[in-house]
Amino acid sequence: MRTQDMNRDWIATARTLSQALPYLQRYTDAIVVIKLGGHAMGSDEAMEEFARDVVLMQQVGVNPVVVHGGGPMINAMLDKLGIESTFVNGKRVTDKPTVEVVEMVLSGLVNKRIVQAINAQGGKAVGVSGKDANLIVCEQTHSDLGFVGTPDTINTAVLHDMFRSNTIPVIAPLGAGRNGETFNINGDTAAGAIAGALKADRLLLLTDVAGVKNAEGEVVTELTAAQIREMTAEGVIAGGMIPKTETALDAIGRGVRAVVILDGRAPNACLLELYTEHGAGSLIRDIPKT
Repeated sequence: MRTQDMNRDWIATARTLSQALPYLQRYTDAIVVIKLGGHAMGSDEAMEEFARDVVLMQQVGVNPVVVHGGGPMINAMLDKLGIESTFVNGKRVTDKPTVEVVEMVLSGLVNKRIVQAINAQGGKAVGVSGKDANLIVCEQTHSDLGFVGTPDTINTAVLHDMFRSNTIPVIAPLGAGRNGETFNINGDTAAGAIAGALKADRLLLLTDVAGVKNAEGEVVTELTAAQIREMTAEGVIAGGMIPKTETALDAIGRGVRAVVILDGRAPNACLLELYTEHGAGSLIRDIPKT
């Protein structure tokens, strides 16, 4: 006969699971697009935890889509190959040799690492780039920047087919040009465009900051589109947070229900955001007009 005392941690875990029930029900069949970047990609331990969370999300009824970046890995490979970069107004010019390295790193090294991590946790992930099945067709962003693209059309049928087969899409932010070009796309921009085309319930932008901060440096847990615009005009939102909030506003304008900018360094950040009352970052959504 085996006996054991009830451990307080076990009781707390059971209570947490019980309290998650309404949120589990809330997100059944929801589409959640996750932009993976920053710390969550930086270590094997963080990647394993992220992969486990994504598999759990799918197991309880969510249709997750993972869109990833890979800037540091691209920079490291360019340095290794001795390919020098030029910049225009602080933005990298992506010439032909550079875009070939970008595709090699994003579609190969980075994408397959994420796919392997998810599959190791019992999921069924398939890695694609925006070039596959014309998933993302791009226009050139600006001739001065070379092969940098802005998403124009998204082939959502490909992703819905993957949802029906219980497959988790892992998407490298590359796009196809109308004349056969390969375009590099900013990861946040690609995630926002995909989320908008899918009319996703949530777009989660994982980053290395706790969220959007107010003038006092405190994280604001919930904001409207109007408040984002006001804080940007006042200079409260500045620097690298501007393109993330712009992505959020664009996604909401395309039909995404809400966007969350959250700290990918926090353990189980995606689960905290979706399945707890307090969430894990700054939630941005529009207020319906009455």
